[in-house]
Amino acid sequence: MTTINLQADKKIYFASDFHLGYPDHHTSLIREKKIIAWLNHIQKDAQTIFLMGDLFDFWFEYENVIPKGFVRFQGKLAELSDAGIEIVIFRGNHDIWIFDYFQQEMGIQVLREPTEYIVKQANHSTSFYLVHGDGYGPGDYGYKKLKLIFESKFCQWAFGWIHPQVGMKLAMAWSESKKGEEHLKRELRFRGEGEWLWAYAKEIEQQKHHDFYVFGHRHLLLDLEAGENSRYINLGQWCYDNAESNHYAIFDGEDFTVKQFQG
Repeated sequence: MTTINLQADKKIYFASDFHLGYPDHHTSLIREKKIIAWLNHIQKDAQTIFLMGDLFDFWFEYENVIPKGFVRFQGKLAELSDAGIEIVIFRGNHDIWIFDYFQQEMGIQVLREPTEYIVKQANHSTSFYLVHGDGYGPGDYGYKKLKLIFESKFCQWAFGWIHPQVGMKLAMAWSESKKGEEHLKRELRFRGEGEWLWAYAKEIEQQKHHDFYVFGHRHLLLDLEAGENSRYINLGQWCYDNAESNHYAIFDGEDFTVKQFQG
């Protein structure tokens, strides 16, 4: 468990699922500039920024190569980190192969597993349970098997031997195949009790209390009760240009709120 001592007049921010690179360079660049505008907007009072996964539609760090593009985003993260703002990245299923580049170059912590945080301000403490969310909760056994393959050292080693020009094209083609119109209709539909990450949060809450469960992955903005005095929040996404896009969360030591960035 990690403790954050939140300073007076400072805040903690959360956002997820930028999917930079999707669906093409032009559209992604517009989104990237909007994300930079959001980071500029929160810079004045941010103490910690949690980026909850799938920042990129695909990312693989070869030994001496990283994916082309996203220089504005990376530069802004480096600027914020250099200014003393803590940034934590949770790897998602699309950027599962982020390794040590962000840590070495920018001093940004990168996590994959569920992580508990205690935020303290004055005499008040608030508990958080954070993870991207892929592969958790009931069902989706096909992906859970695939996840084990993607996370294996052998798979990472083998993909690293593919020439980047070939590997990136293959990966982007695979990612694009998962975003057809029918897939999006299914993805952006609230499933009630069938919401698997909500079920997962409620299961964890029965074992140990957390005030907030904050996940990404689902692409659907959700704020639901996980138990008595406990909330499950899914942060939605920034990758589809619609009324449900571009949300982020703020915690000021007392209140947790979700807003939509209009900049």
